Amino acid sequence: GDPQGAQCLHTPPALLPLPDAEKTPGYWNERARRSLELSLALQPAARRAKNIILFMGDGMGLPTMSAARIYKGQLAGGSGEESILAMETFPHVALAKVSGAAPGVSLLPLPETPLTPACFQTYTIDRQVPDSAGTGTAYLCGVKANAKTLGLSGAAVYGKCRTSFGNEVDSILHRARLAGKSVGIVTTTRVQHASPGAAYAHSASRSWYADANMPKEALRDGCKDIAYQLVHNTDINVILGGGRMYMTPKRTPDPEYPEDPAQNGTRKDGVDLIAEWLSAKQGTRYVWDKKGLDAVEDDSVSHLMGLFEPKDMKYELNRNTSTDPSIVEMTEKAIRILRRNPNGFFLFVEDKIDHGHHSGRAKQALMEAVMLDRAVTRAGELTSPSDTLTVVTADHSHVFTFGGNALRGNSILGLAPKKAKDKRAYTSILYGNGPGYSIRDGARPAASLPAAEDKDYRQQAAVPLESETHSGEDVVVLAQGPMAHLFHGVQEQHYIAHAMAYAACLEPYATEPGCGATRRASHGTQCSPQPLLALLALCVAAHVLGG
Repeated sequence: GDPQGAQCLHTPPALLPLPDAEKTPGYWNERARRSLELSLALQPAARRAKNIILFMGDGMGLPTMSAARIYKGQLAGGSGEESILAMETFPHVALAKVSGAAPGVSLLPLPETPLTPACFQTYTIDRQVPDSAGTGTAYLCGVKANAKTLGLSGAAVYGKCRTSFGNEVDSILHRARLAGKSVGIVTTTRVQHASPGAAYAHSASRSWYADANMPKEALRDGCKDIAYQLVHNTDINVILGGGRMYMTPKRTPDPEYPEDPAQNGTRKDGVDLIAEWLSAKQGTRYVWDKKGLDAVEDDSVSHLMGLFEPKDMKYELNRNTSTDPSIVEMTEKAIRILRRNPNGFFLFVEDKIDHGHHSGRAKQALMEAVMLDRAVTRAGELTSPSDTLTVVTADHSHVFTFGGNALRGNSILGLAPKKAKDKRAYTSILYGNGPGYSIRDGARPAASLPAAEDKDYRQQAAVPLESETHSGEDVVVLAQGPMAHLFHGVQEQHYIAHAMAYAACLEPYATEPGCGATRRASHGTQCSPQPLLALLALCVAAHVLGG
C-alpha cells in the first residue's frame, strides 16, 4: 500500500513508461536523442541576476535526493524510479567538496568548461566531516571556517568569545541588504539555528541561541547571543521559522502553549526582542501561527517575522495543517513580500531533512526533502529564470543509504527482497550508525511490514549512537537562471557564495563588468553547455515532458 501519510499529499500522478516500450532499444534511443537535442540548444545566460533564491536541504546528500525522488513518485501512485524532482530539472549541476582541499584552485573559475560536472567539498578547516555551522559560513559568507562557529573566519576558536572580535565575515544576505535588495530567511528549524544563523550572526558557538545559553565568561567579554544578533545585525525583511522562546524574557508564557512552562521564554536580560523588532521600524508585522501568516497582506507589510514554534518547527508528517504553515506556504509568503523591491531580493530557504536522519527516521527525512522540492516548484511559479538565479544545495550528507537489490517499484521504505545471512528480513534503507542499532536476545531483530513504513520507524544502524552522524562525501549543487553556468566542476563549498555574489553584482564583485545601473534582465535562454550530471537530469526531464 501507499506509505503512511500519502493520503495528505496532492502531487500530480507520476508519468509511467509503458513496460513493453522500455524493453525496446528504440525507446531508450529516442529519449536520449531528445535529451541530446536539448543539451545542444543550451546557451549561457551571462547577464546579471536581480534576485537570488538559495534552497538548502540540511543533510540532503545524494542518497537522500535519490530516495526522495522515488518516494515522491510512490506518493503519487507510481513505482517511483521514473519520477523526477523539480530541482533535478535545473540545467546546471556541480558538486561541493566536504572533504579534501585543492591548493592553488582559483577562487572563481569563470571560463566555461562544458561536460564537467561540478562538485562542492564541505569539510571545515578543522574537520573532515563538517557540521551545519561551519558549512553555513562557507556557502553564505564565502570562507571556510571551524566547526560550530558562525559567521567567523578560521581564526576564531569555538567557544572562545574574544576570538570572534575582528574575525567577523559578512554573509551574502547581509551584502545583498547593503546593496538595496530585500532579504529573507525561511526555515523549518529555529531561526537561530546554525544554517540560518550563518546568514546574520557572528558567534563563537552555534549553541548560543539566547543569553541563557551562553557561559558567563562570554557575556562578560561582550559577546551577544544569536537571537539578539538576529534583530540587531542585519535589517532582514522576512524571518519565518521556529525559535520563539529565545526572543522573550524568562517565564514569558508561550502564546501557543501557555500552560507548559517548558515552552516559556528563556532570556535572562529581560529583553523582549520581538517587541523591540516591531518598534524599530514602520511596516512590521509579527505572527505566530498559520492564521496570522495568511492574514498578512502583501502590500501592507515590508517586514514580517513569523515564529511558529518555541524551538524547531514540527516535521511535515507531524504538522498541524490548520495551525502551522508548511515550508511551501512560508516560501510563497516570503517571495510575495520580497519581490516588491525593484532592486531585487535574496532569499534563503532551509528544510530540516537533517533532523530526521539524526533520529534515524528515514520517512521523516524523505518527506522533508519532498517538501523542500515542492517549495522549489512554488518559487519557480512565482519568479522568472530570466532575472532570478535559483540554487539548490545541501550543507552536508548523512550515513544514509538504500540498496539490498530491491525490485522496481519496491516501497522505498520497504524490505529488501531476500533475507540477510542471519535469516532475518531487513529494510532497503539502512544507516551506518545511529539510534536504530538494536540487538535483542543476542541477535538483530527482523524488520517487518507495515512497521517499517511508519513515520517514526527507525531503520537499523550498524553502530549504536544516540544520534546518527553526518557523512563527508561531496554534495550536489543545482542551478538555473542568470550566471547559473558558474556552477560547474568540483569546487570548494565556499565557492557557492562567491558565484552568487558575482551573479548579482554584490561585494566583492560589485564593480565587475556588467554591474552598472543598466543591469536588468535581458531576453534570452538561461541555460549553458551542460555538464554530464545535468545531461542525466535532462534525460529524465525529457521523458517526463515527452512521455
